[in-house]
Amino acid sequence: MKLAVRLTFAAGLLLAAGTALAATDTPAGTWKTIDDTTHQPKSIVQITEHNGEYQAKIVQLLNRTPEDVARDGEHPVCAKCDGERKNQPIVGMTFMWGVSKDGDEWSGGRILDPKNGKVYKVKLKLVDGGRKLDVHGYIGFALLGRSQVWERQD
Repeated sequence: MKLAVRLTFAAGLLLAAGTALAATDTPAGTWKTIDDTTHQPKSIVQITEHNGEYQAKIVQLLNRTPEDVARDGEHPVCAKCDGERKNQPIVGMTFMWGVSKDGDEWSGGRILDPKNGKVYKVKLKLVDGGRKLDVHGYIGFALLGRSQVWERQD
């Protein structure tokens, strides 16, 4: 009887470990974005996968200063965006789309910088065992551009 309980417990641990590992081998999940200039948390984003294509939505803005609120309002909009995103609330906005797995990276999509309204190509790479995500936005060649490292929250 004790052996059966031990085996059941061990199998449960292995299953839980496998589930935890599977959760960190994809960019899908909740992330805290870290500003590449100030190194301060800027937002919480949710990356989801639909039919092999990843997209991200801004869930919450963080560390907004009184100056930020005075300039952009309590609920900032994407004033510099074009098209359907023009003057839409930043919170709830899909700002990354069309990303798909490419080897050990995710690429092929676009990412919007709500500050300037510009859209960039994007590459994602999991680092630190899937606890961090290197997000690289660029125009033209991937060697040019800028990167942020986001921290997994779930």
